[in-house]
Amino acid sequence: MAEQPQRRTRTPKRATVVRTERLTPHMVRVVLAVDPAAELAVGEFTDHYVKLLFPAEGEQLPDPLNVEALRAQLPRERWPRTRTYTVRSYDPESREMAVDFVVHGDDGVAGPWAARAQAGEVLHFMGPGGGYAPDPSADWHLLAGDESALPAVAAAAERLPAGAPARIYVEVAGPAEEQKLATEADADVVWLHRGERPVGAALAEAVAALDFPAGRVHAFVHGEANVVKELRRQLRVEHAIPREQLSISGYWRLGKDEDGWQSSKREWNAEVEREQES
Repeated sequence: MAEQPQRRTRTPKRATVVRTERLTPHMVRVVLAVDPAAELAVGEFTDHYVKLLFPAEGEQLPDPLNVEALRAQLPRERWPRTRTYTVRSYDPESREMAVDFVVHGDDGVAGPWAARAQAGEVLHFMGPGGGYAPDPSADWHLLAGDESALPAVAAAAERLPAGAPARIYVEVAGPAEEQKLATEADADVVWLHRGERPVGAALAEAVAALDFPAGRVHAFVHGEANVVKELRRQLRVEHAIPREQLSISGYWRLGKDEDGWQSSKREWNAEVEREQES
């Protein structure tokens, strides 16, 4: 009998809260000092993400943290809860990593934590992952998303080549949620205010109304899954943009927490792709 490959043990990285900053009424930046002993490969992509680990309600995570050991000892409902967030920026010299959180009161896990985080608190995380950075050879760039994608959109805008044509669409709740996007690109930045409309409706309309410039586009489109499904249809079907020129996926899905969304995300994306290829 062939030997079974051993399961790779993933060791969480340790970070400490340095400071927090309220960027807008509903977005908080938490700056974390990453443990010097942890290897952290950040910089290749603009959509680097980490999986933050939070204790289940009533639990306290040990430090150091061994996730596999905890899962072996505890029932599933007491396992650490994982929430995925974009690395907004990272300074390799100071090893400070900034993560931006959308906060809606006490809803959710990570948002309320970020709103209350204090300097010195310990946070464990896995990663980073990632796969997108603006292609400098593209003729023009499209960046589009809602609040959940704003940190990655902002990071991508900073990396766009100087003078490169770009169309940037960000849907937020209202004017108070706008942030300054730094870029050297020739960028048309459009802030879409949701108001009382459904999430993503304004974003889908704006991209649908875009008069696409000539040439090869490189697009980054992320946000609520159902909206992303419509945007994917527009880009892949109506505009016949090849898959390799797109970074497009749902960061979250209305009506599901991350646990529910991540468990069905692969199947959801595959189903959407089949529908739009048929």
